[in-house]
Amino acid sequence: MPFREVNSKMVEATVVPGQRMFSQRGAMLAYRGEVSFTPNITGGQGGVMSMIGRRVAGESTPLMTVEGSGTVMFGHGGHHIQVVRLTGDTLYVEADRLLAFDGALQQGTMFMGSQGGVMGMVRGQVTGQGLFTTTLKGHGEVAVMAHGGVIELPITPARPVHVDPQAYVAHSGDVRNKLSTALGWRDMVGRGSGEAFQLELSGSGTVYVQASEEKL
Repeated sequence: MPFREVNSKMVEATVVPGQRMFSQRGAMLAYRGEVSFTPNITGGQGGVMSMIGRRVAGESTPLMTVEGSGTVMFGHGGHHIQVVRLTGDTLYVEADRLLAFDGALQQGTMFMGSQGGVMGMVRGQVTGQGLFTTTLKGHGEVAVMAHGGVIELPITPARPVHVDPQAYVAHSGDVRNKLSTALGWRDMVGRGSGEAFQLELSGSGTVYVQASEEKL
């Protein structure tokens, strides 16, 4: 169920009988055809356990199930939209950044501390993002939201990527994250407010970085 980019802040999806997709509530802008939108109370395809994990984690962004036959245009808050195409890999993304995604994708919740240990937990506290992150795995497309557009940066074993935690949007692949301090880093770029942090991502995959430090 591919997305078509209408412009930088709107996407259109074709809905066909027998397939479904999920969207954030309030994300539907317009539609054509016979399409239904129903509240999803079980946490998407992850079922009840996914819902419980999301509630505990504060990752309880409400979803709508979209079904029927027609085309739907999505957008939310004037945010820029990035379409991520998954070919069997896993996308790690904060729940409130999800605009819409293919219902064929397997949805879950991951505790960030399991990747980054104590520093993974600190990351959640420092960035204001949840200690848990939503995961989407399989073959399909995901539309995520960001401020100011998104750039994709490749991560390789020989070349890890350091990202301002506030600019982090999502990542995919076999990637580990670690939060580290960088004293004076913000002072050097004119944003000094005390101790600074960098999110280091290593392994093999891709990180999506927004052109802003503003939260959604």
